[in-house]
Amino acid sequence: MTGTVHSQIQPYIDAWTHSIESIAELVRPVPAGAWNRPTECPYWSVRDVVSHVIGFECELLGDPRPIHTLPSDLRHMTTEHARYVEVPVDKRRHHTAPEVVGELDYTIIRRSRQLRNETRGAQDTVRGPMGRETTLEELLKWRVFDVWVHEQDLRRALGEPGNLDSPGAVVARDHILSELPKVVAERAGAPAGSAVVFDVHGELEFMRTVRVDTEGHGSIDGSVSLGPAVTLTLDWETFVRLTCGRTRAAAVEDRLKTEGDRSLADAILANIAVTQ
Repeated sequence: MTGTVHSQIQPYIDAWTHSIESIAELVRPVPAGAWNRPTECPYWSVRDVVSHVIGFECELLGDPRPIHTLPSDLRHMTTEHARYVEVPVDKRRHHTAPEVVGELDYTIIRRSRQLRNETRGAQDTVRGPMGRETTLEELLKWRVFDVWVHEQDLRRALGEPGNLDSPGAVVARDHILSELPKVVAERAGAPAGSAVVFDVHGELEFMRTVRVDTEGHGSIDGSVSLGPAVTLTLDWETFVRLTCGRTRAAAVEDRLKTEGDRSLADAILANIAVTQ
């Protein structure tokens, strides 16, 4: 019997579908030689990014984890999380392009069917990556964010820009913004009582203010701040690349304008990546 998807999670399912099907359309015609092209996702090629997307969707389908030993020369494997994520990627490094595309297409069919038949509510507890418990809504938000960011990795690597204002982009924006108070208040150590403005233009335009209260806790809102400690002005794609750890501020200086306290601005930009 087909279940009814809770109205709270349908927008995330739609955004995920749009992004993951865009990935499939993007990579299907890619010639074999381009599958090894590096992406801005550290250490990963086009093939690796697609393999990562497949791997996580297979995990959420309940498929068993691959039995695979990582090579000892993968020097970027410094944490348990990194090793966990790398296993399904490395296992597919010797697969041909048609094999990877075929597996992606089949995985999308299986996962779409699973989501279509979802009967749990948005706030029901589910098992997430590495066995962590989370809500169904948070899990789906995270999958949209992850898949959309990797779609953009692939688009930049293959010279096929697009979907910077897609439903997935909006979900990704909201996730990134939710992390900025931690970036500003905790990691960058912005002083109590200060405000930092992010002024973003381009495909998605918004202005947000992160405020640090008297106890050093950060919050974010859309109201204008008079006399902020720092204002960062940049385009949406550069904002995504910085906050997702795809580039550093020094490499995109021409696309980034900073005003106010220079040392605080530098500290924010040095700690702005919200991805693991």
